[in-house]
Amino acid sequence: MALVALMAACAAPRTSRAPVEERTVGKTNAASAPSAAASAPAEPVKLPPGAENAGKPGYFTVRPGDTLIRVGLETGQNWKDLVKWNNLENPNVLEVGQVLRVVAPGVDPSATATRPVTSGKVEARPLDAPKEPAKAASAASAPATPPVATAPTPAPAPAASNGGDDDVNWLWPASGQVVSRFDEVRSKGLGIAGKAGDPVLAAADGRVVYAGSGLRGYGNLVILKHNNTYLTAYAHNQALLVKEEQTVKRGQKIAEMGATDSDRVKLHFEIRKQGKPVDPEKLLPSR
Repeated sequence: MALVALMAACAAPRTSRAPVEERTVGKTNAASAPSAAASAPAEPVKLPPGAENAGKPGYFTVRPGDTLIRVGLETGQNWKDLVKWNNLENPNVLEVGQVLRVVAPGVDPSATATRPVTSGKVEARPLDAPKEPAKAASAASAPATPPVATAPTPAPAPAASNGGDDDVNWLWPASGQVVSRFDEVRSKGLGIAGKAGDPVLAAADGRVVYAGSGLRGYGNLVILKHNNTYLTAYAHNQALLVKEEQTVKRGQKIAEMGATDSDRVKLHFEIRKQGKPVDPEKLLPSR
């Protein structure tokens, strides 16, 4: 009986499809169906503000840790001018990779970058020299007249240069000993020792473009703009005696020496030419 039942089962027709056929059909459908991820449009990459100007003369690309005050110091500009030139709604918020205009609109940035911008002088003489030489030059073009026997007019004595360029009459900002000298990598200025409360003097006539403690590593800081070429910075003060936009005179007391953001009482003093640090001892008068 068992043998008969087994033979009957083998002879019965199969009515279900093989599983392999279903798996094959499934793979074919999956391969032919388009991927949802592939069909979705790619989102455009959002570029930082002003990225189209990256690398152009007259523009500055923001780096990690940059503030508008630091950008102004490194480009020789007033941070408030940068706010205006770039239409910044919040000067305290900068984006890494953001590109800022650092020359005034309408100014040729290539010309600014290749030559100092000075106060329109046309001859190499001190600004405070008398104007008679100019009159003599114009008289030279007049018709010739018989010579008159007069003693020659002595040339005006040049004013003390103090080693400065662009008619800046430099002064040492503090009387203490130099404890650290200029180094383009580690120290972008001079360290001048002193006691807490010692006077810090303006190194030349100028205008205060920053007074505060918003630049890390500088403590209480004053930045003066002397012309379109030079800035000076006075750091680590214990007290600031001037305000932004205030005009100061050479030798005026602008701060009191301190140790803010420093390991000792000292003045950190920088001179920047079009934003680039230069060795102050090459410009200051010899002691």
